[in-house]
Amino acid sequence: MRRWGRLAALLLLVAAIAAVIYHREAIDPAAIEAWVAAQGLWAPLLFMALYAIGAVLFLPGSALTLAGGALFGPWFGTLYSLTGATVGATLAFLVARHLAADWVRARTGPRMEQLVGGVEQEGWRFVAFTRLVPLFPFNLLNYALGLTRIPLWHYVLATWICMLPGAFAYTWLGHVGREAIAGGEGVIQKGLLALALLALVAFLPRLIQRLRGGAMRSVTIPELHERLAATDPPQLLDVRDASEYAAGHIAGARHIPLAELPQRLDELAAWRDHEIAVICRTDRRSAKAVAQLRAAGFTMPVLVREGMERWQREGLPVETP
Repeated sequence: MRRWGRLAALLLLVAAIAAVIYHREAIDPAAIEAWVAAQGLWAPLLFMALYAIGAVLFLPGSALTLAGGALFGPWFGTLYSLTGATVGATLAFLVARHLAADWVRARTGPRMEQLVGGVEQEGWRFVAFTRLVPLFPFNLLNYALGLTRIPLWHYVLATWICMLPGAFAYTWLGHVGREAIAGGEGVIQKGLLALALLALVAFLPRLIQRLRGGAMRSVTIPELHERLAATDPPQLLDVRDASEYAAGHIAGARHIPLAELPQRLDELAAWRDHEIAVICRTDRRSAKAVAQLRAAGFTMPVLVREGMERWQREGLPVETP
């Protein structure tokens, strides 16, 4: 009986989303803004509730954020928009997790499982990156992340914190638009500041990636493949777990799981001043291994970008015991 109830709730939600998308052109943002403004003291709560419902039903969040800036100013507008968006993102996440996750997992192949597994390994870092990069569709992403096993509070905190720059930029833009209509002073300067904020938000993910990577050297999979065939190849260090390594590894790789690396650094002593190419399934654990090697005095550790996932995707040869 519970299964049928969940299915009915899911179908009802899908029907509501389809209706909103179908009638999206008939939704008048100006009329909604005027209605919220007329609610007096209740306006902030109604605005946040509307934003949350909009996130669940695939209403465009940028328009609501602009409206928040026009209605409440840059500071409170950011707070209300960000809170409403986070509540809506959390509701969509929970709906996907409790109504659809098992159904989707049961009907998708290993490719989907591999993708979900990669997201789960990155955890809050993946959530943070996707919130900072505006290319990812916000409403759809909320449901997609609910299909993973990312902890709820990791998701909520990463969502709230990492949406803050974008929310403030769009709220400020909405505030400037209202000032321009009202004939306020300094509109040109405020408009230029709004454009600068939007440019900063667009550049922020790349800046963070650079700061995280620092001076860490890296190679691509095609570059690694070519280097391994050279007369003076680097030492290849595979830091995956034993089960992952046994499922398929590159010929000649030295296997030291990341958890054991601090205790087994002596095994790499001969390569202290030579190039060590560090590979894992993706980049996260291999980056940690590179950082450990650098901290231990190894001079030439190199991160292999995209790891064994890319190696196997390219159809390159692997060995098994």
